[in-house]
Amino acid sequence: MDVLTKIVNHKEKEVAERRSLFPVKLLEQSIYFATPCMSFKKYITKEGKSGVIAEIKRKSPSRGDINPNVSVERTSIGYMQAGASALSILTDSAFFGGSSEDLITARKFNFCPILRKDFIIDEYQLIEAKSIGADAVLLIAAILEPKKLKVLASVARSLQLEVLLEVHDEQELNSNMDSMPDVIGINNRNLKTFEVDTEVSRKLVKKIPDGIIRISESGIDSPETASELRVLGFDGFLIGESFMKASRPEYAALEFIKELRKLESKK
Repeated sequence: MDVLTKIVNHKEKEVAERRSLFPVKLLEQSIYFATPCMSFKKYITKEGKSGVIAEIKRKSPSRGDINPNVSVERTSIGYMQAGASALSILTDSAFFGGSSEDLITARKFNFCPILRKDFIIDEYQLIEAKSIGADAVLLIAAILEPKKLKVLASVARSLQLEVLLEVHDEQELNSNMDSMPDVIGINNRNLKTFEVDTEVSRKLVKKIPDGIIRISESGIDSPETASELRVLGFDGFLIGESFMKASRPEYAALEFIKELRKLESKK
């Protein structure tokens, strides 16, 4: 059994348990449920911003512990002060060490779009995302049949949540375009093997229809790589590990964004 299958199997049990502990009616009473969402896609391309979606990720199945004791408050504020366009908060606990509380903390201290990054397989998780203050959700083509993904995208929109559709190959992209995603993310990481290759983004970027925001995810470990991908047509970059492996991720983000801006000012 590959890691992705293990994650999805565990997620099914987790969702069932959370639904019994925190029923939908309870989630709908959250102060965030009636709060209008901020536009994730607009902030990615907002003038003066970097296009960087800075992520808080404590650990991963491939790397183990990365920064397990990170301060979400300090790091999220620092990311935004560094010039990030948005935040990505991993809320999976079992495999990535995150939690809903991490996103709630980031929401409390930041006025910016926040992506709930998790393995979403059920409508309940979308309601949960809205209740904890998320503005956008990740839908992963590798774990969802196109029909199911389309339904989840529709439910997300009904909750005013924007959708980041994550794909790894052309088939996943073509099979899910009728879900009308707000943003398409090309994941350079193969979720079955966890191998990373930014060539995936270079090959797929031109396959994405015009008018859709494009981001590249995983393996973007230098401003030079981000700058090259921008030239190819990417609007933004989801970066987690290369920031999180620093003792102060917000400082790593600041230096990265500063250097990216220098490179792009020369073009």
